[in-house]
Amino acid sequence: MTDIQQAIVNEAEEEINPKTPKQRFWNVVKTILKIAVTVALLIWVFSKVDINKVKIRLLEANYWWMLAAFFCLALSMLVSAWRLLSFFKSIGLKLNPRYNLRLYFLGLFYNFLLPGGIGGDGYKMYLINKTFKTPVKKLFWAVMFDRLSGLWAIGLITVALIFLIPQIDVHIGIPLGIFVTGSVIYYFVAYKFFRDYTHKFFEAHAKALLLQSLQLLTIICVILGQPEFHQAGFHGKFSPYLLSFLISALASIIPITAGGAGAREAIFTKLSTVFPMIPDLAIFLATSFYLLSLVVALFGVYYVIRPSRLQEGLPTEEEVNS
Repeated sequence: MTDIQQAIVNEAEEEINPKTPKQRFWNVVKTILKIAVTVALLIWVFSKVDINKVKIRLLEANYWWMLAAFFCLALSMLVSAWRLLSFFKSIGLKLNPRYNLRLYFLGLFYNFLLPGGIGGDGYKMYLINKTFKTPVKKLFWAVMFDRLSGLWAIGLITVALIFLIPQIDVHIGIPLGIFVTGSVIYYFVAYKFFRDYTHKFFEAHAKALLLQSLQLLTIICVILGQPEFHQAGFHGKFSPYLLSFLISALASIIPITAGGAGAREAIFTKLSTVFPMIPDLAIFLATSFYLLSLVVALFGVYYVIRPSRLQEGLPTEEEVNS
């Protein structure tokens, strides 16, 4: 087991078991630091963009389109759990799909609402290792390839969007060639050194592409719900907003803010000076996505309040060993 893998397990165990004063102090420090970075980024963002304009967009939004955005995002979360299940199946871990989904929402809750605690992925690995005795190393790489498949899908869609944005003055053959070459190397390395994880490789990556497409559709729905569309006054393009969203998604992976808040807004703010975007609309998109994600994550609190419901999805011992 690598140091990273052991750290994940140790952190999960510390969260569940009684913590020493030193551990509690470190959790408080991490929480304070993440909140401080989030606040600092948001202060910087709203020093560049009028917060009242963003507030007006929220109040005047067409909430039927916002509801459609919520359903697209919720569906993308279901696909995300389904994608991870593919990598679990690759290593012979036969999780009940309902149990896997419950674990996913519980992990989502930890990621969003407990910024100073353990990550959702670490918590899932801890519970699966504890229940099924699956080696942490295998779980770690299953989760890692799950994340890599998401990055691959973002890369593919990014190449397509670059072609649609004239401000990016580069021949489409360059990013396309880089992506194709990277994809070939990526699969070769996975097949050569992590063959167990390639049994459902293409299936999982197709799910990753579907997931990212649904999240982009979420952003499109939010844009369609804005006053510009009610008044037929929007003359811009979707592609700069969608590309900025994908770039901000990469930035939000770095766990330096509370649930990614502030990071997306900062990226959108910076890119609004590069691409033809309405600055307050760009910030509204980032904030809306965070708020919608937060609502979806709240489904996981049910399994914190009633942990016995989480266990109801467990397969039988015969199913695990078959």
